[in-house]
Amino acid sequence: MKAILVNADQSLRWDNVPDPVCAPDGCIVKIEAAGINRADLLQRAGDYPPPPGCPDWMGLEIAGTITEIGPEAAEKSSWKVGDRVCALLGGGGYAEYVAVRYDMLMPIPAGSSMIEAAAMPEAFATAYLNLFIEGKAQPGDTLLITGGNSGLASVTIRMAKAFGLRVITTVRGAEKVAAIADLGADVVVDTTKEALDQVLQQQLQEGHPVDVAIDCLGGEIMGKCIHYLKHGARWIMIAALAGQKTEIDLKNIYVRNVRIIGSTLRSRAPEVKAQILADLVKNVWPKVASGAIKPTIYKALPIEEAEAAQDLLYKSQSVGKVVLTVK
Repeated sequence: MKAILVNADQSLRWDNVPDPVCAPDGCIVKIEAAGINRADLLQRAGDYPPPPGCPDWMGLEIAGTITEIGPEAAEKSSWKVGDRVCALLGGGGYAEYVAVRYDMLMPIPAGSSMIEAAAMPEAFATAYLNLFIEGKAQPGDTLLITGGNSGLASVTIRMAKAFGLRVITTVRGAEKVAAIADLGADVVVDTTKEALDQVLQQQLQEGHPVDVAIDCLGGEIMGKCIHYLKHGARWIMIAALAGQKTEIDLKNIYVRNVRIIGSTLRSRAPEVKAQILADLVKNVWPKVASGAIKPTIYKALPIEEAEAAQDLLYKSQSVGKVVLTVK
C-alpha cells in the first residue's frame, strides 16, 4: 500500500510501505478520508513521535470500511466486514489502509459523510475529554476556548453549546470573526482589537466568569487571563502555540482555588481512549445525527496533496477541519 512519508528536509511524499497486519483484537480499515490535526505538524517536525507499535507516518483520525477482522475482535464486538466506521489512531492515518484495535472504532453517525466522519474522532474525543472529564463542565457554565477558528475549537464550541454552556472564544481579525459566526459562540474576542484579559475581567465583574478554559495558545496572555476566572475554575492547557512560558500570580491560584491542568489525548491509555469513544457514541452521536453538533469542514484535498493541506494549518488559513481523501 501507500502512505505519506516525511523526507529528510521535512517535505512529504506518497510512497510504498508494508501492508498492515491484522492483530487478533484488531481490524483492517480501507481508508477513504483522514483528518489533519496540529499534532501531525509536530510529528512531521520530529517533536511528537507516535506511541510504540504505531506506524511511523502521520494521521490520528480516519473514516473508511472494514476489510478484515481478527478473531478476538470478532468475539468481543459486533463489527463486520463492510461496516462503515471512523477511528481514533495513535498514528498511521495518512495511508490507504490501517490496522485498528476494535474498541478504537466507532460507527459513522447517521447522516454524516466519510469526509465529515474523518474529522470527528480526534477532535470530538479531545473536546469531550477536556470539556467533561478534565473540565467537569455543567450546563450553565462558561467556557473559554482560544483559537476559535481551529478545527478543534469549531467542534468544541458546537459541543459546548449543545450541552448548554455559554462560550467565549478568540480569533484574530474581522474576517475570522465573520467566518465562525455560525458556530454560536456567545462572545467572540477579536484579539487584534481587544485584550483578552480585559474582556475576562469585564466578564467577571458582570457576573459571567469563566468556569472552564481550554487553551491551545499559552504564552504571555495565559498568565494575565488566569487572574479573572471563577473560584474553582479549571484552566486546561492542550498546547502552547503562542509560547511555552508565562508569568502567573501564584497567590491568585490558591486564593481562587484555580486548577491548571495539562492534557493530551494521545498519551492516554488505550482503555481510557476506548471509554471516551464509547461515551461519544452514547452521548454525542445522537446530537450529531440530529444536526445539533457537526464538524466544520474547511477543505478536502487528495492525500497526494498532503503538504498543501498541512500548509493551511501552518499558515492559520483554515477555519475548521482540513481533510485528506484517499481513492
